[in-house]
Amino acid sequence: MDLKLSAVDKELLKILLVPDGKRPSASLSKKLGIPLTTIQRRRKRLEKEFLQSSYSLNLDKFGWRRIDFLISTRNGKTDEVANKLIELDQVTYVGKSIGEHTIDLRAETIVKDNGQLLDLLEKIKAMEGVNDAIWSEIVKVVGRKRSIPSNIIDQLGI
Repeated sequence: MDLKLSAVDKELLKILLVPDGKRPSASLSKKLGIPLTTIQRRRKRLEKEFLQSSYSLNLDKFGWRRIDFLISTRNGKTDEVANKLIELDQVTYVGKSIGEHTIDLRAETIVKDNGQLLDLLEKIKAMEGVNDAIWSEIVKVVGRKRSIPSNIIDQLGI
């Protein structure tokens, strides 16, 4: 795989990585002053080799909540706990983390109400190898920016 990015590739990434980055190739062509076929070819390569995309459901509209659990493990059971967590229906993502010495795992979950939240918290705390678990919930998004800052994009593929 060729990890070199041209100046045009980087400009395309800066546009595509904004929160509402879905733009027709024709408008990108006009904005950047580059032929449509060039934009289409480069965009296809970027989407195939470098970009990840997915849809996200606005759960609030349906009365559901997205909760992050920050979990401390013990006795070298981090992988075992992670594998148990990912098997739970409410869990959508589990990642190992470093940094804060008491947080080994982050599990993203979806719950309907505080009752489900409490049940899930108790289930997690009762798992073999779990030392402690706390939860966090985003209640208001203050703002969104490009997922990768422009100055980092400029340094990619160098």
